[in-house]
Amino acid sequence: MLKIDDRLLDMVGSEAKASTRLRMNYNIHKSLDAPVQRLLNALEPGSVLPVHRHRNTDETYIVLRGAIKVMFYNYKGELQESCIFDPCDGNYGVNIPAGTWHNLEVLARGTVIFEVKEGPYAASAPEDILEING
Repeated sequence: MLKIDDRLLDMVGSEAKASTRLRMNYNIHKSLDAPVQRLLNALEPGSVLPVHRHRNTDETYIVLRGAIKVMFYNYKGELQESCIFDPCDGNYGVNIPAGTWHNLEVLARGTVIFEVKEGPYAASAPEDILEING
């Protein structure tokens, strides 16, 4: 049993604050080749996530603590929509369909999200990262 409580969120959040990337994963799945990737992702403002896509799997974010803005782009890198997710405002998360270009901005210190996508884990290929100019 894994208890997801303030103690665990505080621990992962402390690791994120100490990380040069300003984020830290806490994997719930047992291995990187597990068929379902479930993790806590602690993020701090200033953490940079590139615009990317997952061609073959949906990705779900549920905000447990803090707030994020998720941005959606077309294949040309043009912003199409953005949504703020903050559980204090009754906006908890999003399911991002496979193939959708997206990234997120961390809006609050101590943000932790629960993230789910199909496995196995695969690092983003260059063609799945979108360079945005400007």
